[in-house]
Amino acid sequence: MCFNYSLNKDPDYIENRFHVRTGEDLEPFYHRSAVDAPFMPVISDEKKEELSMYKWGLIPHWVKDEDQADNIRKGTVNARSETIFEKPSFRNPIRKRRCLVIADGFFEWREVGGRNYPYYIKLKDDEAFAFAGIWDSGSYPNSPKTFSIITTEANPLLAKIHNKKKRMPVILEREDEVRWLKPGLDEDEIVELMGQYDQDKMEAYPVRRLITQRGVDDDVPEVIEPYEYRELNFKQETLF
Repeated sequence: MCFNYSLNKDPDYIENRFHVRTGEDLEPFYHRSAVDAPFMPVISDEKKEELSMYKWGLIPHWVKDEDQADNIRKGTVNARSETIFEKPSFRNPIRKRRCLVIADGFFEWREVGGRNYPYYIKLKDDEAFAFAGIWDSGSYPNSPKTFSIITTEANPLLAKIHNKKKRMPVILEREDEVRWLKPGLDEDEIVELMGQYDQDKMEAYPVRRLITQRGVDDDVPEVIEPYEYRELNFKQETLF
């Protein structure tokens, strides 16, 4: 699962890393939540040279009004790789409408002793990366472009952190990003790209509970800074 992530790199970095034009809408952020249905930066297969802002929570092309869209969006923030070719909302986009969802870290919850603790997960080299995504838009007037982040079974590191669901977002290898956007891939080729990311390239650590606290600013550097929970020092096994 992936309901919260960050992208605090500046536009110049994003342009150089992904070879795209970013435009004026890109603003670095330390935390965004799918609950708010925000517009997020993606690179789609229809605009490979340009960063676009799509709304999080995929709305299929057969949705005809906003009320139906709002109900569907709650269940399309993520798309499971194991069933993505079967689900009505996803089976067309996975074949014809793929995108890169740009991030530099994400948040998951770990259960220890009956309590949940937030962790921040990123790449060891601090580079931005791309979640494998799909996109679509409804058929009603002014329907925005929308997207879903694909998830898969957790690698060993994420299985220890996200230890209830044991899921993780599909992170594409850098050399596979262009291939993900390539038209005409068959089902086997797409499945090959939706595997687990190498845990040895990732790191994770506990952070404050700011991402779920009401009435506080959760778009601040403190959201992704390491935080020590005294009780974890006694209860948690090593993650590495």
